[in-house]
Amino acid sequence: MKMILPEKVNFIINTLQEHGFEGYAVGGCVRDAMLSRMPMDWDITTSAKPEQVKALFRHTIDTGILHGTVTVMLDHEGFEVTTYRIDGEYEDARHPKEVQFTSNLLEDLKRRDFTINAMAYNEKDGLVDAFDGMGDLKRGVIRCVGNPVERFTEDALRMLRAVRFAGQLGFEIEAHTKNAIVTLAQNISKVSAERIQAELVKLLTSAHPDLIRAAYETGLTKVFMPEFDEMMHTVQNNPHHCYTVGEHTIEALQKAAPDKILRLTMLLHDVAKPSCRSTDEKGIDHFYGHELRGSEMAREILHRLKFDNDTTKRVCSLILCHDDMPKLEEKYVRRAIFKNGPEQYPALFAVKRADALAQSEYKRREKLLDIERYEALYLDILNKQQCLSIRDLAITGSDLIALGMQPGKKLGETLKQLLELVLEQPELNTKEKLIEQVHKLENPFI
Repeated sequence: MKMILPEKVNFIINTLQEHGFEGYAVGGCVRDAMLSRMPMDWDITTSAKPEQVKALFRHTIDTGILHGTVTVMLDHEGFEVTTYRIDGEYEDARHPKEVQFTSNLLEDLKRRDFTINAMAYNEKDGLVDAFDGMGDLKRGVIRCVGNPVERFTEDALRMLRAVRFAGQLGFEIEAHTKNAIVTLAQNISKVSAERIQAELVKLLTSAHPDLIRAAYETGLTKVFMPEFDEMMHTVQNNPHHCYTVGEHTIEALQKAAPDKILRLTMLLHDVAKPSCRSTDEKGIDHFYGHELRGSEMAREILHRLKFDNDTTKRVCSLILCHDDMPKLEEKYVRRAIFKNGPEQYPALFAVKRADALAQSEYKRREKLLDIERYEALYLDILNKQQCLSIRDLAITGSDLIALGMQPGKKLGETLKQLLELVLEQPELNTKEKLIEQVHKLENPFI
């Protein structure tokens, strides 16, 4: 089987071979190339020791020298070159305490996580596939190299990576591999929140975010996001719904575009429903206040998983207003935009559509038509450049001070009053008309 290696990758491999060492492209880049995907990075493995690699290339960086990795820089582009190694004992379920360099490629490949990531290639020897990675690619299977219990005991993050690769590639997790995850799921607690976050985002933004269900079924979410398990267990006896909260969430994830903010919002938009559930005398479930409580819970979860403040703010803001539906007239839509924040648009429409499409068919067509009308009114308001915030007013605080108003609380209140008028009557948003309105206010300059 023949691969086309990039010129710089070939240069590094050829240089290693010319000096008596072995060299191969290895891991994810080989997997992606075999799937006709464009690899994001090209990693190289070699029998040369780190100091020998450094001696062969003019510009290198010691990126992971203790574990045998040197980055070779070619025209400002970096390529990680790692010495064949055998990992020592793993003490923290994440990193080996020490590594031992080896001259045997197969020893290096057998320490890797999954068969599809344990293939190596160069033009001289072709594909080295000791664990049937190509077979698993063709079968669409995620399978550990060797004993899955050993692989996951070495590095607990590999359990979530198995789910993530399944989501990205649309593969199934092989039975023994999946059973080992169930057995060792609790060990994911030993992995840093940052690493879990990175894998979760890759899974959620993949072509198959519904594989979050596999993380639930294997017990992983119970450890790092127990709130999701509660959602999976919470029924919704309501004509608008036909799934549990969790299954509705999974459906909604699939209806949203593969954007980090949108997918995180859909994952957590109903996170508070289990704690807000009530049942009326007719046996109908209601979830009053779940938007506000959900925004608060989402903030706690995102902070726990070490998401950045901007992501947290955007997701929580969308959750807070995801059920908001104003009366479909311009003045009410203007007020909704002001209340929710202009920055929530147009993403809010995508959230509302995904939510509606993941519900029962009861009034679905009407809901989608309302969202369409809401968006049309929003776009019309934007096209007319109507005022939606204090900064959009045709008059400023400085203008009010020039008219004789003293700086302070009164000035701020006046601007808010003017905004209320303009939200109701956008045609008032000229400097002259707003000055007229100021003079109509009670004691404006006291």
